[in-house]
Amino acid sequence: MTVRRASGICPVLLAIFLLILGEQSAETASDYDPYKILGVSRSASHPEIKRAYKNLAREWHPDKNKDPKAEDTFIKITKSYGILSNEERRSNFDRYGQMDENQAFGQSQHPGFRSFHNSFYFDESFFHFPRSRDFADSKYLLHHAQFNSDVLPDSHKRPYLIKVTSEWCFACVHIEPVWKETVQELEPLGVGIGIVDLGSERRLANQLGAHRAPSIIGLVNGRVTFFHQAVVREHLRQFIEDLLPYKLVEKITDNNYLTFLDNWHEENKPSVLLFDQVPIVPLLYKLTAFAFRDYVRFGHVDQGDTHCTRLLRQFNINTYAPTMMLFKEDTEKPIDIIQARGLKRQIMDEFVSNNKFLQVPRLVNQKLFDELCPVKQFHRRRKYCVLLITGEDQAFHPGNKAFLDFATANRKDVLRFAYVYQRQQPQLCQALLHNQASISPQVVILERRTQAGKVLYRSVSGGWNGSEEDKYRLHEQLELLQKDPTYLSLDATLPELNNEMAPIFIIHWMNVAYDYILQIYDDLLYSNWREMMPILSLIFSALFILFGTVIIQAFSEPGENKPRKPKPKEQPQTEDDASSRASTSSRPPKKNFVEVTELTDITYISNLVKLRPGHINVVLVLTNASKKALLGKFAKEVFSFSGTQTLHFSFLNADKHCHWMPSLLRSASDAAESEGHSDEDEEPSDYAGYVLALNGHKKYFCLFRPVFTGDDPSDSSSETSFSSNSKRSSRSRSRSSSSSSSRSRSHSREDGAGPKRGSSRATSIEVHHKLDRLGLWMERLMEGTLPRLQVPAWPSLDESANSSRES
Repeated sequence: MTVRRASGICPVLLAIFLLILGEQSAETASDYDPYKILGVSRSASHPEIKRAYKNLAREWHPDKNKDPKAEDTFIKITKSYGILSNEERRSNFDRYGQMDENQAFGQSQHPGFRSFHNSFYFDESFFHFPRSRDFADSKYLLHHAQFNSDVLPDSHKRPYLIKVTSEWCFACVHIEPVWKETVQELEPLGVGIGIVDLGSERRLANQLGAHRAPSIIGLVNGRVTFFHQAVVREHLRQFIEDLLPYKLVEKITDNNYLTFLDNWHEENKPSVLLFDQVPIVPLLYKLTAFAFRDYVRFGHVDQGDTHCTRLLRQFNINTYAPTMMLFKEDTEKPIDIIQARGLKRQIMDEFVSNNKFLQVPRLVNQKLFDELCPVKQFHRRRKYCVLLITGEDQAFHPGNKAFLDFATANRKDVLRFAYVYQRQQPQLCQALLHNQASISPQVVILERRTQAGKVLYRSVSGGWNGSEEDKYRLHEQLELLQKDPTYLSLDATLPELNNEMAPIFIIHWMNVAYDYILQIYDDLLYSNWREMMPILSLIFSALFILFGTVIIQAFSEPGENKPRKPKPKEQPQTEDDASSRASTSSRPPKKNFVEVTELTDITYISNLVKLRPGHINVVLVLTNASKKALLGKFAKEVFSFSGTQTLHFSFLNADKHCHWMPSLLRSASDAAESEGHSDEDEEPSDYAGYVLALNGHKKYFCLFRPVFTGDDPSDSSSETSFSSNSKRSSRSRSRSSSSSSSRSRSHSREDGAGPKRGSSRATSIEVHHKLDRLGLWMERLMEGTLPRLQVPAWPSLDESANSSRES
């Protein structure tokens, strides 16, 4: 009986105790009034609240006020201003007396009970335990604008460890001691620290994907990663180390140290070696390598490894203290050395930043050019860039080595030496060499004036081959330059340099895809659905678009994908109007358009004599009378081949240049006779309709002679000027000559006889039929099966030049 009474009384006593404690906590909450703490009325405006906060904060700041209660008072003042400066939180407090914006409006003021009539609920905020933020944490608080302008760009140089917290967070208090120890350890190493208040910086928290407190986030290269392990100092340290790229520091032994140091040619970077007794790479060294990875290559040597004895003996390393050596072009002797038992981050940064460029670096991108040769500032001393324009072949190595020796012996603060490969940076070299290819290496002295690319420069006369005379001449001109800045008399506007070190697109895409896969795996593993919703939305949208396109193509009718045939009366725009618009440009043809250039005295050299190797110019010979009909037929026959980049299409007016075709055929026949071949064909009197495929570089051509099929033309655009009687008579003529036309089909595509001229209507039809077999001839041209006629030289369009050459 006694046991039963006790068991019945205990729940009642516990409920009474909780009610009393809840009332006390409610009274404690009601005693807190931010208006009284700041000394303003409830109707005070925002400027009045801000003014009161500044006055009180200045008075009770712990650094100025030595009162023992100053720090607690300052925290209350800051907290009160945080409530009253936020419209939502101030309205919440005015209506319900709440200070935690995470509690729903209109809820009971007793935070220890939720839905008391339904169930008894006890949570961590029952005791109304506010999180008193340490004053030292205020310097780590992040705001949305500050995060995007400062922290995000800086995350490409150092990792950030960010804690997401909020007011009245009981769990945040538990991790506070571990967080302080981790900050004290990692911040001196160079890790950035940040704190985000979930209540006051909701926008920044949403950007980070943090929807609960406490959360710990790592930020590297702009990528956000959540920490999911137990909050222990060793775990947080390993978390930061795992965020860094995989191959920041290379392990160096006797087998690979020569390759590592000699790789400055390809990487265009100095090399740093850390000799340490610890086999694991220190986190401080990894963080330094991450900060300077764009400038310097880093290697680690384990002094206790038996495979490093030759390396230690060669550089006479002291095994009792860590040693850092920096190498540039000279791989046998370091350019700088530091040795200390306790290497600090500041010492390592100064050591690397003072030697982050080679003695003579190669300009591989615009960023490096801007740092080596900065734009002249009025408050700074002038900086001159001595640039060697050279090549990367073996023949240029002695001259490049001599330029390096000269730069090493003439090091000055006002001079910066660099070199550039002409093949890698052609636009820069053309701007400095007056658009002329440099036959031998050239030295240019320049001074940058504006960010837009304007420079003053002067080329060193005589070129550069590394001789003592070249060195003396360059030294003399540098002395003159320092005495007289107006020595640089030429000016130019330099283009932006090509980024030679840019990763290939497919590699960049694979790296991005790998990061997304890791993030999705991490979110799936820890079921963090709210944080992974943007990524899932992006993936499902891409899959929907992909499969939607496939399904639409699968169920679409076959005829929908076929191109529409042009109307019968439409022809490609290559008649008089198209030919007048044709120019010598080599743009790819547009739809229903063939670009045909007329060979004139201006275009003859560029379109034939100096035609690029591998390119062929297909030339149609016509007259004024046959120009309209032949151009239209020519465009229809060659249109399917106009997409080839190595084919160019032109026409030659035989009435203007009547001597050119006979001169070309005679030179070809003379060349054939000299080789033992004879050509007994007679020269025709009319070359209209002849087509030649001219290879200007190899000096040969393929010839198409008109072939008459006797078929009616497919369209009647060229017959509109004739009467119906002439149409019937011309059709009868074409049918009567079908037997002779069939015989002509059996001949070679290059052969054909010209018909006798009759009426004007018959002549028009004969002209239209001259190019009937041109499409088949073009196919053989693309296959390379046509016979080639060699010429010793191309005849000139000028008749007087040809006659003088023959005489």
